[in-house]
Amino acid sequence: MLESKGSVLVIAGLFFFALAFVSNALVPALMYKDLPEKTAEELVTANLRYQFEDLARRFPESFAKHVGQVPADGPEKEQWLNARCADLLRIGRKVYTGEACWHCHSQFVRPVSGESRRWGPVSESWEYQNELQRPVLFGTRRVGPDLSREGGRRSNDWQAVHLFQPTILSDGSVMPEYPWFFEGAPDKPNLRGLALLTYLQWLGSWLPTYPYYEEWTSAHLPEGTEPGGVDQAAIDAANQGHPSAGTGETAEPAEPATEPDAGAVPEEEAKEEEAKTGETDATSPTTTDPPATPPGEEPAAEIQPEPPTEPAPTDPQPEPATTPPEGVTPGEPKAGETESGDERPPSPEEPQSHRLLYPLFPELLVA
Repeated sequence: MLESKGSVLVIAGLFFFALAFVSNALVPALMYKDLPEKTAEELVTANLRYQFEDLARRFPESFAKHVGQVPADGPEKEQWLNARCADLLRIGRKVYTGEACWHCHSQFVRPVSGESRRWGPVSESWEYQNELQRPVLFGTRRVGPDLSREGGRRSNDWQAVHLFQPTILSDGSVMPEYPWFFEGAPDKPNLRGLALLTYLQWLGSWLPTYPYYEEWTSAHLPEGTEPGGVDQAAIDAANQGHPSAGTGETAEPAEPATEPDAGAVPEEEAKEEEAKTGETDATSPTTTDPPATPPGEEPAAEIQPEPPTEPAPTDPQPEPATTPPEGVTPGEPKAGETESGDERPPSPEEPQSHRLLYPLFPELLVA
């Protein structure tokens, strides 16, 4: 059986298939068998809630028509928003798979070079332990970008226009248009459009890096604070004592400005008067009385100031004698120079070559 190449290839193929099944299916299933699977209601984070409420603000008519009217403030509002958000997540997942969005968009940041720079942190197993990842939508290719970190990157307005007509925002895009998600205009999404927008804003909202996935820097959250939540107590503490918020200091009230007295002398004039007084005191002779001598003691002898000492005169050093060069008598000017030492201007009758050479070779000069 192992004598032919075909048999060897078949056995090798079965072996690697079994190895892949064990490593990619059996081992993860055993590792995470005790990890509970989250429901859609448990996936509603503060980040997703913000985006869901933003849909109600941006598209009030469509939201009220297809989702419902948001109740007034109170516990009922919180429960209603969480429940409706979970419902639209389930519908949006079905719309996403039904329109074959997974065919061009992946939902898995691979652990290879450059992936985290483009799409954010590498995907981890716990991110897929929920009902919206059954089955997982890893994807096989990327005609468009990876969407596992899409939540919060762009506003709901941008997402709506991009679904309605992608070329408006991305020139040359090959993404098809989805006008059936809207009622004639991108600002009038129907139920399927609102659900798909909710699903897109959910992708990645569970990460502490939301929404700056690539540029995020780790920070220590207070104990008990949800990664996507808001610590209102910290915000109130920081805003206390504004404008010195966050420094722990309170702003002191500014002192009221006071008008100067009518008879007060300006500061500059006072300084000038002091300067003039100092000059007068320095020029006028002053006499000081000697201190009184106690009875029975002789007066102390006056200390005479020592006369200033002048520096001893020094003999001037003679300048070193210089010997004139050979053929030159001391006191006579050199050839080509006047008595004052200036260079003699060339005669207009001398050739140009002599004018160039006579400073070096005076014997070439023409008399």
